[in-house]
Amino acid sequence: MFHLCPLSLGCTGQNRFRPAAVKECIHIVLNEELTGKEYDGEQTAELCKHLSNEIKKKLKELSYDRYKFVVQVVIGEQKGEGVKMACRCFWDADTDNYTQDIFMNDSLFCVAAAFGVFYY
Repeated sequence: MFHLCPLSLGCTGQNRFRPAAVKECIHIVLNEELTGKEYDGEQTAELCKHLSNEIKKKLKELSYDRYKFVVQVVIGEQKGEGVKMACRCFWDADTDNYTQDIFMNDSLFCVAAAFGVFYY
């Protein structure tokens, strides 16, 4: 049987996913962890996992009650070539959102995206 959630379970303006605040968290983690790093293809997978976990920890500190987070991190070698990335999601446009930040140095680039999905 299908039940609708009461409106009181909805997302209020106070605890709504704020892309600017989340982007600042991502920016802090990327700068702390990647400043001075050189690209190493063999350690990239572990570094992506580590960065994803650190970003999720920071997001949990923001106390977004009833939100699930998906964090995606991509690291590549800086060779002067362009990279295009895209994503598509099926979500509730009233409550769900995402943001991203980019870190670059002479050796590597990193794109981190965080998706906040309200859990009804």
